[in-house]
Amino acid sequence: MTGIRLTAPAPGWAIDADVVVVGSGVAGLTTALRCAAAGLATVVVTKARLDDGSTRWAQGGIAAALGEGDTPEQHLDDTLVAGAGLCDETAVRTLVTEGPDAVRRLIGTGAHFDTTDTGAIALTREGGHHRRRIAHAGGDATGAEISRALVGAVRSAALRTIENALVLDLLTDAEGRTEGVTLHVMGEGQHDGVGAVHAPAVVLATGGMGQVFSATTNPPVSTGDGVALALRAGAEVSDLEFVQFHPTVLFLGADSEGQQPLVSEAVRGEGAHLVDASGTRFMLGQHELAELAPRDIVAKAITRQMHLQGTEHMYLDARHFGAAMWEQRFPTILAACRAHGIDPVTQPVPVAPAAHYASGGVRTDLRGRTTVPGLYACGEVACTGVHGANRLASNSLLEGLVFAERIAADIVAGPRADPGTASVRPPVVNPAGTHTVPLLTAESRTAIQRIMTRGAGVIRSAGSLATAAEELEALQRAAAAADEDGPKDAVPGVEAWEATNLLLVSRVLVAAAREREETRGCHWREDRPDRDDAAWRRHLVVRIAPDRQPFVSSTDSAAFPPVRPRDPADPTDTALSAGLRNRPADAPEEP
Repeated sequence: MTGIRLTAPAPGWAIDADVVVVGSGVAGLTTALRCAAAGLATVVVTKARLDDGSTRWAQGGIAAALGEGDTPEQHLDDTLVAGAGLCDETAVRTLVTEGPDAVRRLIGTGAHFDTTDTGAIALTREGGHHRRRIAHAGGDATGAEISRALVGAVRSAALRTIENALVLDLLTDAEGRTEGVTLHVMGEGQHDGVGAVHAPAVVLATGGMGQVFSATTNPPVSTGDGVALALRAGAEVSDLEFVQFHPTVLFLGADSEGQQPLVSEAVRGEGAHLVDASGTRFMLGQHELAELAPRDIVAKAITRQMHLQGTEHMYLDARHFGAAMWEQRFPTILAACRAHGIDPVTQPVPVAPAAHYASGGVRTDLRGRTTVPGLYACGEVACTGVHGANRLASNSLLEGLVFAERIAADIVAGPRADPGTASVRPPVVNPAGTHTVPLLTAESRTAIQRIMTRGAGVIRSAGSLATAAEELEALQRAAAAADEDGPKDAVPGVEAWEATNLLLVSRVLVAAAREREETRGCHWREDRPDRDDAAWRRHLVVRIAPDRQPFVSSTDSAAFPPVRPRDPADPTDTALSAGLRNRPADAPEEP
């Protein structure tokens, strides 16, 4: 299949499997465990250690209709409202109806949630929820507990794992079907470390892309590798313009960059107030739920107050909790604040929005299938249509759990090859017609983050996005020129590959954000401040065209059309799915 790949050495080793899962969060490990339990030879590839998946950073919890009087229908209603008119209702209904039993199966795997005196699961509220339906563990360490349980299960099942490995590109056959992945193993004592895992099914569960921005709650490994791989392989991505900025991130200074400490929404769920420097609560009257409004509304309100008052942050005041509650319910957050010289027991906590979660990603159907046969996506890297324009708090762990089980069921039900065995194949070479991507230098990562923060951050405009697009294209041209002229400034390696992935994801995000000329959910266009359902209540779908530029299509409604694989023999097949309306990224909107 003609495609685009990163510049990298040919694989020097290879192993065989039935399925390779890339990522070790709730989505990846749940998929791997279900596939292995069905007898499939399963390999888990993870960028750091097995227990370093994105899941372990989740403080708040997992949402499901588990409480007395709560129902999946109520959970659905809250999700649809938070998604600002762009949720695929069929996908949401799948999530909320299958969610409670999926959580119970997670408990069966060994996850322990906090309980009440009667032994029932203790439930709390977060933004956008009208009921207490957030299950948590260790107070504010839910993700760590889920990760512990799943990692333990994976080790008990003796699944084959490859740690400290950056996935590079998808391998496909002449018909465009998935054959596996190439990857680079870090710190193994080899000069290049590039190898391959051959498998007819690949599941991307690589987490987010928060490192696109200067300040984020995401760990340093969240560089959009899965989205970039899928784009290069010809897959569609959708809703990438909807990046959720968490309203309450610990403010460490205007120049602070990299991963920032999160102050969970659950703190507001337990009664903390957002205030300005004078102690005035500014969320009252802005939404019926005040501080517990959906995240996009709270983030915008904080940003507006910062602009109005000429300040760099607002405050979260939970002094009324008292020391005992802070220590028992939010020990992780308390420790993080105190490590930075702030004591929430006696002081309001300075907070400001920071990049947190990608509501969009690689477009899938309800079984996690992408537009590339054999390639699946699950969790934050995927776009199932569940989150719409703004993810409802604590739906992320649930989405990973529910759709991981669905992906595993689809793979298990598919045609079986002979069981995979660990063997060595000849090195894989790039097929005819494949183009390699010029690599960026490691220093380009900071340049990309600053471009995106200035031009495509919390507040955007046509002018800021145009400038961002121009600056990103300049980086692309410079890399191409260096590649042609030599000697190369950027040599194949983790830092260069990550920067190159960040550039591709950023270019697609900006293309979609420029196209969507309205304000909806967590996409805030100050030059287009109103939501426009007549023109924009539909999804934008992007793929990389043969000229390597983002090509934008739109759906006809908030529902996703069926997934249809692209014809690899037809370079004009830019409408990868029935029901998409095609036009170049810079074309005017049709009447």
